[in-house]
Amino acid sequence: MSKKIFIKIIVPIFIILIVLVIWIIKNSQDNTSDNAEDNLDFALHVTDKLDLEKLKSYGLPIVIDFGADSCIPCKEMAPVLSELNEELQGKAIIKFVDVWEYQELAKDYPISVIPTQIFIDSNGKPFNPENPERYQLNQYVYKDSGELAFTVHEGGLTKSDLLKILKDMGID
Repeated sequence: MSKKIFIKIIVPIFIILIVLVIWIIKNSQDNTSDNAEDNLDFALHVTDKLDLEKLKSYGLPIVIDFGADSCIPCKEMAPVLSELNEELQGKAIIKFVDVWEYQELAKDYPISVIPTQIFIDSNGKPFNPENPERYQLNQYVYKDSGELAFTVHEGGLTKSDLLKILKDMGID
């Protein structure tokens, strides 16, 4: 009789424990630091020089917002940037640079007012929409080659407006 109890009770419990251990191991491997949420390249706030070449290597559209934590239009955009950074992990790279705290990080970009957003497409090139005026985008070209250098928007953007631009950049 003890053999029947062993087979009917202990064996199924043992099998359930094995399945549970396998499930735990599998799920712990899915949460490694390779996830976009854990990768500093996908972090919203920038405190060190941007490695644009590395960011471009992900093949995702990039939005870099140059602003300041104490500027009113920038404060209005802060929750938008935060939400989109979280919602679009793996689909786009959203960055924020506080130019008052980290002035040196803005020196290579055409920033004359804040906030200013820089748009780079998934091919690593400045975003080049058919109608830049539609989004009030300014485009800067290199004098010697005429090649597009930067596509920027000056001033605040709503979440809806930023999503429209990102959709035009290829985000679903």
